[in-house]
Amino acid sequence: MPTRVLVEYIDEHRDRFGVEPICTALTAAGTQIAPSTYYAAKTRAPSARSVSDAATTTLIEKIHAENYGVYGIRKVHAELRRQGHAVARCTTHRLMRSVGLQGVSRAKGPRTTIPGSGPDTRPDLVQRAFTATAPDQLWVADITYC
Repeated sequence: MPTRVLVEYIDEHRDRFGVEPICTALTAAGTQIAPSTYYAAKTRAPSARSVSDAATTTLIEKIHAENYGVYGIRKVHAELRRQGHAVARCTTHRLMRSVGLQGVSRAKGPRTTIPGSGPDTRPDLVQRAFTATAPDQLWVADITYC
């Protein structure tokens, strides 16, 4: 389990149980975390990647909103490059996915059969009895492939 998740969990319950007992219980459950790891994670400055990601995510959200939410990864990445921000396309993809942004696709969805709304005018000639007592008495065909 990532340290970030463990730190958030400890933060939620530290007032009730304390840091050391929570770390002991987590270690007994198979998740190794020491109290010193928790305190180090709390006092550590944010990483360069997280700071950069936060700034880039703000720009991506702005570009996406300015273009009515229709720009996808390719166009958002191109717009970032035009504005002078050197961001990799995979980073743009990762950040857009993390905040739930996606473009609008021109492709049509899957075409399915739309059933008719009128009455079924075909008569049921065999009254749903599909068994015959001898050969060549009842012929049934399946036209679902049409």
